[in-house]
Amino acid sequence: MKKKVALITGISGQDGSYLAELLLKKNYVVHGVIRKSSSFNTGRIDHIYVDPHNKTNFYLHYGDLTDSNSVYNIINNIKPDEIYNLGAQSHVGVSFDNPEYTAEVSGIGTLRILEAIRFLKIKKIKFYQASTSELFGETYNKNIFNENSKFHPKSPYGVAKLYSFWITSVYRESYGIFACNGILFNHESPRRGETFVTRKITRFLTRKILGSKDILYLGNLNAKRDWGHAADYVEMQWRILQQKKPEDFVVATGNAYSVKQFIETCAKILKIKIIWQGKGINEKAYFINNNKKELLIKVDKRYFRPNEVHYLKGDARKAFKKLRFKPKFNFKDLVEDMLKHDLELARSEL
Repeated sequence: MKKKVALITGISGQDGSYLAELLLKKNYVVHGVIRKSSSFNTGRIDHIYVDPHNKTNFYLHYGDLTDSNSVYNIINNIKPDEIYNLGAQSHVGVSFDNPEYTAEVSGIGTLRILEAIRFLKIKKIKFYQASTSELFGETYNKNIFNENSKFHPKSPYGVAKLYSFWITSVYRESYGIFACNGILFNHESPRRGETFVTRKITRFLTRKILGSKDILYLGNLNAKRDWGHAADYVEMQWRILQQKKPEDFVVATGNAYSVKQFIETCAKILKIKIIWQGKGINEKAYFINNNKKELLIKVDKRYFRPNEVHYLKGDARKAFKKLRFKPKFNFKDLVEDMLKHDLELARSEL
């Protein structure tokens, strides 16, 4: 039986690496797109990479979502059965500093893939677009968002992803392309980039219990997010493309926790005693050790977004029913998995 062929943009990222592992286990031939740079950024996939001179089901290609010819040529040469567009400038905060680049990669990059599919007329291709809960922004206070909820993005990243969502929908309806959006709420893992808040916290606290004297500076401690595990969510990406007809799905746990609650869960698992003092911009966390109080965390207004989203929680009942979505990780499991990895990493560093 001929093996299915998948193409993954953003394969060197958190989701791309987990998805590549999943598809290889399912006996796919996996092709990934990476950007050419002066240094390698393949740490998350080094463990599955095999020299192409040897027999392998895993291949990497240099390409860029800002280059139409690059996108077209890769798709034409590979002729994949499935394309997973996970490539993006995915940091919401950075999108305020680099809005044009964010739009080019996270927005127009999707159009370039869809145009290549349309021009090449490869009807077998199924296309998955990695969408985001940032589409919703904060339409209503403490709302639970599903596939029918109103969009109101509050960042350049959210706006770029909104374009990607609608252009995927338009190409599905206009050209009959099997194209789906997965609206994934926040998902973390030990492979999360270290500039993202959850990973900043787990890296900092695991170093702290080993003697680090650093202080952690964070933004909005009260922002609440629906946090799942990336390993669970990439399986839903695959399942979305296994449906008989193309549809869009929200993927979420249905539970929301604040940044402060994430910190407190970490502290409980690590058996760290912390106390909070102050409010708002003056709030601080202190580490209590041998009855001595040591400053642990401070709020820094530089880490607040120009337009904050305070609350995001997803309603994934459609995915639960149609995709049989059953997360293997709950919130505590996720935090424990990240801490376990980062504690080992900290021990190797300190």
